[in-house]
Parts: sequence; C-alpha cells; structure tokens
Amino acid sequence: MSNTEAHDTFLNSASADAPVFELRPDYRALLLVIEGLDAAPSNAASDELIHAAETHARSLLADQPVEELPHIAAWREAYRAFGAKPQRTRNSLEALTRRAAEGLPRVNALTDIYNAISVLHQVPVGGEDLALYAGPARLVRAVGDEAFEAFANGEAVVEHPNAGEVVWRDNAGVTCRRWNWRQGPRTALSDDTTTGFFIFDALEPMTDDALHAAGNALVAALTAINPAVSVSQRLVTAQ
Repeated sequence: MSNTEAHDTFLNSASADAPVFELRPDYRALLLVIEGLDAAPSNAASDELIHAAETHARSLLADQPVEELPHIAAWREAYRAFGAKPQRTRNSLEALTRRAAEGLPRVNALTDIYNAISVLHQVPVGGEDLALYAGPARLVRAVGDEAFEAFANGEAVVEHPNAGEVVWRDNAGVTCRRWNWRQGPRTALSDDTTTGFFIFDALEPMTDDALHAAGNALVAALTAINPAVSVSQRLVTAQ
C-alpha cells in the first residue's frame, strides 16, 4: 500500500459518533493528512503569517469582546452543552485569539503557521503526528474511564475525561480533551514529525466554503516551505 493509500484509509476510518451530532448537528470536521513536513525554525514566511494573525485579532477585538465573535460564541455554547465551563476551559480558537491580540509565541514554522491559520480563519485547528496514532481517530462522548496522558508540574500523569465530555481518541486513549481544548503529548507534533494529521472543527455560522478555505490556506503555507508535500483530506459531517 502506498503512503497516499494508507493516508486515505486512515481518513476514511475516522469517525464522529452519533451522540456528538445529537449534541451539535451542525458540526463538521475537515481532516487533513499532510506528508513531507519540515520542522524548520520560525522563519520570515511563518512570521509574516503570525503578524497577520495578530493584526487580525486586534481588528476583531476592537469592535466586540472575544466571547461574542460568532464562531467562538458557537463553541462556547457547544462546551456548555456537554457540561464544560467555557470561561474556565476555553476552546482553542478563543485561547489563541485572546493571545494573538497581545502577541503569539513563535515555536517553529509548522506550529506558527497552523496557529496563524486558526486565528486568521477563526476556526479551531489541531495538529498531531500521524505516526503516533494507534488506530483510527474518533470523536466520541467519553464514558469517563478513558486515559489521557498529560503533564502536571513537569511529571507525566494520566487523567480521565468527564463522563459525556466530547473527546478525540484513538485505540490507546484520548488524544484531545473537550473537543478542541487540550491536545495530549502522546501524539503531539515534534521536530521528528514528517506526516501531520490536522483537524479543523466547524460549527455554524462557519460555512463549508470557509472551512475548506482554511484548510487550503494551511496547505498553501506548508507547500511554500516544501513544494513536495502530499495532501489527503476528508470532510466528516452528520450525513
């Protein structure tokens, strides 16, 4: 099986369970596998995107509070629906938009780019190392005994999601808690990552066209770093 066929198989095996769509029938996930990543340091191209994201965030927040931005407001409502308190556990888009207004950190070109795309297109984006996945990616409502590997005070710990919490998981346990709140270190991107798995989470009022535009922007930015990258993608919906 070629890498492209393997990536298509992985994407086709990804799923979101019916109870998630019962919670939010408008939910969609754009899933991308991108091969040929280069863990380059932050550079002029990634810095330009970060600067554009910071400028965009300041412009958005000049007119309204962050919690009233349309997609962020939708995610706050989704968090409340499964019992999370959005003022305490902010969805990744809200956390980044707040931070962008003050200045985003520079990590490396890959992380800088997908953080910037998230803010610019106002959509939660998660990036993980496909090679570290154990089986398919699944979005489920947790039972509560699933393992989530994390760090606390510099020490490795195993946490468990709350019953009913929406989580991404694979066969080994939870990869991201509270839909798009916190990704785990087990499948995290690193300098050794060559094939990334990216998740774009959308709720209304974000349209499918806007969702695909965000995915295309990520692909374009990563292709500018390495024109040889290959991309597989799939849109997961309630239908």
